[in-house]
Amino acid sequence: MKLLNSRKHTLALSITAALFASQSHLAIAAEKQSVERIEVTGSHIKRTDMEGPSPLTSLSAEDIANSGVTDLIGLFTKLPMAGQGTFSTQGNSSDNTSNGGSSVSLRGLGADSTLILVNGRRVSVSPFANNIDTAFVDINNIPLAAIKRVDILKDGASATYGSDAVAGVINIVLRDDVEGAEVAVKFGDTADGGGEEKNISIVWGNSTEKSSHTFALDYFEREEILYADRDYSKSANQQALRPNDPFATDFRSSSGFPGTIALASDSTNRMPDTFGNDVCAEEDIVGNLCRYDYAPVMTSVPATERASFIYLGKYEINDHLRGFAELNGQHSKTTIRGAGSPSFNELFMSGDNVNHPFALMPTHEFYQQDLTMRRRMLDIGNREKRVTSDYYRSIIGLQGEINDWSWEVAYNYIKSTSTERGVNGFPNSRRTQEAIDSGLWNPFEPSSNSQESLDFIETTTTRIGKSTSKSFDGKISGSVMEMEHGDLGLAVGVEYREESISDNPDDQFLRGEVFGTEATQANGSRDNTSIFAELAIPVLDTLEVQVAVRHEDYSDFGTTTDPKVAFIWQPTESLSLRGSYGTAFRAPSLHQIGLGNTDESPNLVDTVRCDAVGNINKACEPQEYTAVLSGNDDLGPEESTSYNLGLIYEIADNMDFSIDYYDYDIENVITKDTQFKFSTLGNDPSVVERLPSTIAGDPGEVVRIFDQYENIGNITTSGLDIEANYGLETDIGEFKFTYVVNYVLSYEDARPNADGSMRIDTQEGDFEQPEVRWTFNTTWIQGDWNASMAINYIGEFKQDDSVATEGMSDIDSWTTVDTTVNYIGIENTTLSIGATNLFNEEPPFAYHDFMGFANSTHNSQGRFLYVKASYKF
Repeated sequence: MKLLNSRKHTLALSITAALFASQSHLAIAAEKQSVERIEVTGSHIKRTDMEGPSPLTSLSAEDIANSGVTDLIGLFTKLPMAGQGTFSTQGNSSDNTSNGGSSVSLRGLGADSTLILVNGRRVSVSPFANNIDTAFVDINNIPLAAIKRVDILKDGASATYGSDAVAGVINIVLRDDVEGAEVAVKFGDTADGGGEEKNISIVWGNSTEKSSHTFALDYFEREEILYADRDYSKSANQQALRPNDPFATDFRSSSGFPGTIALASDSTNRMPDTFGNDVCAEEDIVGNLCRYDYAPVMTSVPATERASFIYLGKYEINDHLRGFAELNGQHSKTTIRGAGSPSFNELFMSGDNVNHPFALMPTHEFYQQDLTMRRRMLDIGNREKRVTSDYYRSIIGLQGEINDWSWEVAYNYIKSTSTERGVNGFPNSRRTQEAIDSGLWNPFEPSSNSQESLDFIETTTTRIGKSTSKSFDGKISGSVMEMEHGDLGLAVGVEYREESISDNPDDQFLRGEVFGTEATQANGSRDNTSIFAELAIPVLDTLEVQVAVRHEDYSDFGTTTDPKVAFIWQPTESLSLRGSYGTAFRAPSLHQIGLGNTDESPNLVDTVRCDAVGNINKACEPQEYTAVLSGNDDLGPEESTSYNLGLIYEIADNMDFSIDYYDYDIENVITKDTQFKFSTLGNDPSVVERLPSTIAGDPGEVVRIFDQYENIGNITTSGLDIEANYGLETDIGEFKFTYVVNYVLSYEDARPNADGSMRIDTQEGDFEQPEVRWTFNTTWIQGDWNASMAINYIGEFKQDDSVATEGMSDIDSWTTVDTTVNYIGIENTTLSIGATNLFNEEPPFAYHDFMGFANSTHNSQGRFLYVKASYKF
């Protein structure tokens, strides 16, 4: 099989074929013999083809369909260049702060360092940040049915697009050329339970001499997957699930049911509640604690329902002037489940309380003593959050030509709102304490409590978020002059943008009356003005140089100027070399600046107490602590430099390969290092609040840890992107083989020591930092049939440092297989059947958390079988 213009294919780096049957847009352009100038992702200068100096991957609508995924995040998690920091709805529990959201992290540099565009323009961030501080664009807002292609620019691009384009740019290009109508229906289900999916989409459009219109409607529904649905995560007690594994940990909570009773004056003097009618089950008693297995009732993948619409239209006012508009909206619902709210010594009972469990035991040391407790509020049920989100995006603009110059101006307005309601299982701590004090509710005999008492202590919680973006942009591009080897291209432009976010819980959260769950509050706004320019210089017939610069002025932290220089050189017909160098920046997110005091519950190790008195109350083991985080008005931008060198070689008409070397150096990374602060400043009462202890030398049990975001990190990373393509024509059909690999040569995340020196916190091969990811794809076409099979590989990496110990194995590599078969023998109809993770490979075991796998790198979906039918008319 002869590849269409293989050299141009590789220049565009359409490594989507690494996942599926890809076809380069360069090839498409060549096939159509189009001479229309188009704007390519990574440049504002319109060109006659897709050739350019920056490495670009393009995924067509056909590629996406053949992948078997039902949303963009499913697609992006399979890309070899996607890394740590990519997250999906998987793992959204009642403690998560971005419930229902998904985003991608190129090069493992963070979702907030990957710029997401739709049709070349920015999209507002989600009102709810991920992990409290990470601002991200929720890619769930774009249904697959509306996508024409996805371009992935694997290069820093702040000189072209501004803030956040540190690791690269993902540009989602929507369909605008539909004639007639298309209806598609898809149904799929997992092999191990939960996760059933339904999807229906309708796309229609028409065009005349003067206008074109495209409409899309999409409905998607996914059933939840609980951790209980998978054998390897059905219990938080991994020791019980892996009885022969000496390194397995019992992650059951120290907040059990009915709980643990302790002295209010010394909460380390405690015992499981084994008194009265309601007692802690024998199997849940560990030492002096009553523990609780929260895993079975927690969400691994939440239930989701989304309804979306998209409209794109153009109208030709005259031969040189056109108007255009884009409208996009989505309404989504997500349900997240978690175990009953835990209390960790927040509740008290006086020594003379009518329900005192030792009132009739005068010889007991707790007789007539004030008590506190660790207990799980199962009386009022397990926690349930319902998140409702609405997203609207509208663009109206004009474009045209003045002689040989193309120009465009547009106004863009985006609003995203989310409301998160805690509808079940949330106690109001003030009312709960009042119910204890009055005797209305007995925490130690839950079966004796009336419905009236339960109704009194239970509450509903509300968290309301809003994100808006208003922008005006204008640009013009064309030829400045004719040079010896071609036109000198120029693009100049300006953009003004206003952004705001608000993320506010209800007054109960603000008063500290809701315990056992995450609570965030952040508010902020900013505006920025930018000007940019770009030159495309034809130095030789075989050498083009791109020079770009962008200056931005932010209202909250100042100005920044970022240049970029890139080239592409084709010394022979079959060989091309390319390279780039530039700077980039990421402005601190409004969440990081405007975050109010916010609780989170990280798994940490109290090394200070462990070193002082040993493993008292599991001080030497990871467990939940309360950390209070706050924003920082003094944050500055993250600044980076990057360069890329690449080679593209066409060995034959049906064989080519490319190799690109990349290098990033990011300074002043905005982050927090709670474990480091906990370990180094654990005796500082302004950083770590502790309870007094009667044990000699014991610093005491932790109440809370105070932390904030700072410009404290430096990240450097380098690696190789390699792609090879081979086409083969046989009597039984046409085959195409594509292999794509990302190999991380180095990755170092440096953090400061207490003395000001730097230490390497994370490096390549560490937890969630695999050095190798690759995909191998085979596609086959014969008559009315076509099929594809993709092998996806994620390399091994080390266990988390918090649990790693001598003799413990690394987290294994993971190989999965996806396949799909399509039949087009019925007129205007395509029938498909396929599977992702065909052989139902379980994720490799990880020791760091209760679910037993690294849920930001691997997933628990298992085998997913689907059928799909589409019809055009």
